[in-house]
Amino acid sequence: MSTATGVTGKPGAAEQSAPTPPLLPGRYDPDEYADHVVRSAREAGISPRLLMTVLRNEAYKPHHPLLERLWQWWKPGASFGLVNMHRTAFEQVCRAHDLDGRWQDMRDDPGFALRAAAWHLRDLAARLPDRRTARLTTEELLALGYNTGARNMRAFARGVPAGPMARSYLRRFRANRPQADTLPAA
Repeated sequence: MSTATGVTGKPGAAEQSAPTPPLLPGRYDPDEYADHVVRSAREAGISPRLLMTVLRNEAYKPHHPLLERLWQWWKPGASFGLVNMHRTAFEQVCRAHDLDGRWQDMRDDPGFALRAAAWHLRDLAARLPDRRTARLTTEELLALGYNTGARNMRAFARGVPAGPMARSYLRRFRANRPQADTLPAA
């Protein structure tokens, strides 16, 4: 398995590179990124379990730089990287947290993608309303915010029912939670 070069971001960021997922579908295992998940989550001040569960949710497609380059050629607005982050969210995170990286680094550097996702989840947490219905947990709302955007996350927090795609994401999130409990520091 090849490795990608680590991209530096904020001072004190981990410099180790994360493994690049294999090109063949079906051989990608989110557990291979457990150390990077824990490190990125701690740096951003979020739960490693939350980040690993989101990573597991986003593992439905093969993540490989070559495949993502081809996909972007066909669909320029597609999400990128190990964590399927959209460009707008990525650019907001980079501006807010002085991450030194380019959009293209999301597909080439899984460790950097995890760091960006961790900071994005932290930013979503800051945007949760103080008053909300008890139907969804904070981490479920954050996962939905990661998938559908901050505006929808706030609407779900107020009790607006999720649509079919968001409900499907939430079902996968709940199914992936027990697997995320195996993280060393979760």
